[in-house]
Parts: sequence; structure tokens; C-alpha cells
Amino acid sequence: MKQYEVFELQFSGKTINEDYAEIPLFAAFCCDGESKTVKGFYDGDGVYKVRFLPEKPGEYTWKVSGAVSAEGHETCEAADGVHHGLVKAVDTHFEYEDGKLFAPFGTTVYALAHQEDALVEQTLQTLKAAPFNKVRLCVFPKDYDYNHNEPPLYAFEKNADGSWDVNRPCLAFWHRFEAILDRIVAMGIQVDLILFHPYDRWGFDTMSQADNLRYLSYLLCRLSAKPGVWWSLANEYDVSQGKVLRDWEEIECFVAENDPYGHLLSCHNCFCFWDAERPNITHASIQTKGLTEIPRWIAKYNKPVIIDECCYEGNLPHFWGSISAQEMVYRFWRCVASGASCTHGETFLAEDEVLWWAKGGALKGESPERIAFLREIIESLPGPLTPLANGGMLTLAQMESEEMEAALEQIPEKMRGFVRSIAASIRRMEVDDRTAHIAGEHEWAAHAGEDAYLWFNDRQCFGEQTLPLLEDKHYRVELIDVWNMTRSVLAENACGPTLLRLPGKDGLAVLATRID
Repeated sequence: MKQYEVFELQFSGKTINEDYAEIPLFAAFCCDGESKTVKGFYDGDGVYKVRFLPEKPGEYTWKVSGAVSAEGHETCEAADGVHHGLVKAVDTHFEYEDGKLFAPFGTTVYALAHQEDALVEQTLQTLKAAPFNKVRLCVFPKDYDYNHNEPPLYAFEKNADGSWDVNRPCLAFWHRFEAILDRIVAMGIQVDLILFHPYDRWGFDTMSQADNLRYLSYLLCRLSAKPGVWWSLANEYDVSQGKVLRDWEEIECFVAENDPYGHLLSCHNCFCFWDAERPNITHASIQTKGLTEIPRWIAKYNKPVIIDECCYEGNLPHFWGSISAQEMVYRFWRCVASGASCTHGETFLAEDEVLWWAKGGALKGESPERIAFLREIIESLPGPLTPLANGGMLTLAQMESEEMEAALEQIPEKMRGFVRSIAASIRRMEVDDRTAHIAGEHEWAAHAGEDAYLWFNDRQCFGEQTLPLLEDKHYRVELIDVWNMTRSVLAENACGPTLLRLPGKDGLAVLATRID
């Protein structure tokens, strides 16, 4: 037994051919006076399994009861420095259980596991060389544009009438599916596992709620001891034709209550956001192009925010699948420079209909290497980024009156009346108009405490820029060309308000890193 690694007990018993999705099999693991009980599962051919994730080293006793009876003792070795445990939400960022920071740089391959073996292998080899440390993929196959193939296996066996029998999981499917997940996780990539989705012609989206929960129970028994897996309740939950809001809420509660370890849990939207303020939800998983609102969402939820769908690099005849590589890169920078994370996808037309976003294969776009460049920068920072209030005129104008008057003391007296006039104008605007108007003058800025500051100037072509650095701290200031992937030092020992001369082009970022 090793800390942060799956520990599996396997037993031989009675062969079951019917109704084996949920069996009476339990195991209690005790260490230092603490006990955790987990459920086991039937794995075919008279094989019964219990999986456990030891989250601390020490001496463990275990006792199995139900369909199998057994007990034993194990010594759990301390983590080896390679395995870090579950990724957890901490404040508005992510960390592994051992405290190592985790900054998600995700990609999307929805139907990865529902392709033939050769294509799956190609996809895994591509992922191994790609810059991504998170991948979104589905348990169930997908039926949508450019997604018309039949999968090699399904999650359940069928009844005589052709309907799905969730009481009889297809064990060949689950063995193959787990093998794919395990290989991805072994690459250092987290699997954001999508439990349901509406793009379906097989009937998985319209199963009864009882069948939904039976399926989830079996999945959780098999997979919850795997530390590299997250739960995404759905992709685009709000356009499902088989579930209403109360069904989704019940599913959310069921997953949270039946996961012994507290994996990350989210729910992805098409239009209406899932309520990330709900206590079971660990972070916000959002589809949007309105990235200027990220600081507001972070403040509202006080949880990490991942823009899991911001459109895809490609050339499809759809708005969501036809942004340029440069725009994809800029969207990543906008998210990161707002204290959030972003997820990639790629959708280039292909005669064989093998598009990365759905089936995988090979990456064709120009954004991944530039996402790798960004990831290297972010992972070198001394801490996680959070939104930086720019303190500009628009920020002042949106404050409540008393707060604004106090803040006005910090700006020249001749400007105060002008700011008051702007504030009065903004307050008269319709809320929707106000949001759209102010978004056009948004500053992309974030900081890691007082140790690092990041500005992404996006489409602005500044010839000069003044950084509001602290007077009593010293910083190395770099100019970053996000497309050409270059870094150049502009100042070695900057402090206080610092005027920079810039080349007057778009796609530049400025990074100030503390040196004292």
C-alpha cells in the first residue's frame, strides 16, 4: 500500500450473471483511529474487488463484509514525490493534497473512449506530447455533427427487448474504459469525466432517474479510488431532454454523498450556468465568450473558475468551432490574466470526420505550442493568480458612493468631479448595457500576492504603459510576446510607478516578478 495510489483487494466468490451492478460488499479501512468505509463491486467471472485510496501513510487494518468476508493489515508507505493525491479546490485555485499547486491547462476529446483501438492509441500518443494537464471526456458515446460512428462497446448490457440493463454493466466496456483512463492519468493528466450529456441517439440521456443513480453507484465504486479523476455532472446539462433541474440536483447530491474521497465536482452549461455556489460544487465549469466577467464570478463563488468551453480553434461552419489559433491563445491569456483557467479544443474539417474535439487523433492547430509557453510561465510563478482590481476610473465609478468618495482621496482633486459624473452616468444605465459597455474597456490583470503581477494587453497597441508597482518592493519586469513566444527584460530592479516603453503592437503581456 502506498500513499495516494490505488490499493485493490481482490477475492473469488460466487459467479453472478444478473443484477450485479450493486452488490452488498463493503470494506472498512482504519488508521490512527480514523475509519473510512468504501463499497466494492463485482468484476465478472466470480471476481469481487474493493478499491481504496490511502491519503496518509501509516498502519492500516481492513475488514471486508457482505458478499465476501475477509480482514487484514497493511503498512502504507509515504508518497514517493511523484504521486501527489487528489487535486482539491483551495480558495480560488487548485492544489494537490500534498500542497503542490495545480494550474489547469485543459483540452477536450469528448468521445475519446468510444473510438476503435488504433485511433485511441494515436490520441494517447498525441496527449503524451501535448501541453495539456487536464482532458474532458465522456462516459457515454456522442451523437452530433462529425460524430456518427458506433462505439466498440457500451456501458451496459441489453435486455431482450433492446433496452439498456443498468443492472448488468458491460464489464468489457469498463475494463477498456479504465485502461484508457489509467494511461491518461499516468501521463500526469487529470481526467475531467463527463457523467452525462444530451447528444445521444442510444437512450442514455433519457434513462429513468433510478437507472441514472444505479449507473452512478457502480461508476463510483469502480473509479472513486482513482486520484486523477474529476466528476463533471454533464456537458451542457441545461439542454438535456431527459432531465429537469431537480433531477440534476439529485444527481449532484448523489455523487457528492457516495464519493468517499471528495473528488472535484462541477457541472458544465450550454446557456444557463450551474449554480457554483451550491456547497457540493468545488469549482465553476463555464461555457462562455464573456471573459470580462471572470473576476465577478470568482468573487461571487469564491471558488476556482475554469472556462471549459470558449470556442474551438478550427474551420467548421459553426461559430463555436471556427476561431483562429491566435484567438484561442488570446482567450487562454485573458482567462489566466483574470485568475481563471481555460480549456482548449480543436475542430478542423476532415474527410474522415476525425476531429480532435470529439474523436482525438492528431492535433493540427497552432495554439498548443503557445499554450505550452503560457503554462511554463504560469507554473514558474511563486503562487496562484487572482484578479487584480485595476483601480482605474471605471472601477471607481462602479463603487458605492461612500466607498468611492474614500477612494477619490487617492487621485488628483481636479479629476474627482469628472469621476463623479462618470459614476452618475453609469448608475443610470440599464444593467445589460452597463456590462457590455464596460467590457469594452476591460483590463486583463492578475497578481500572486505581492510577488508577481501579470497584465495581458490583448488587442491594445500601447506605446507606453505605467505599472503601479509597490514602492517598497523590487521587481524584474518582462515583456512577453504571446504569439511569437518571446520574453525580454524591460527592467531589472523596478519599484513604484514604472513607465515602460512598448513596441505598440497587440498580443503583448507584461510580467513583474519580485526579486527581493
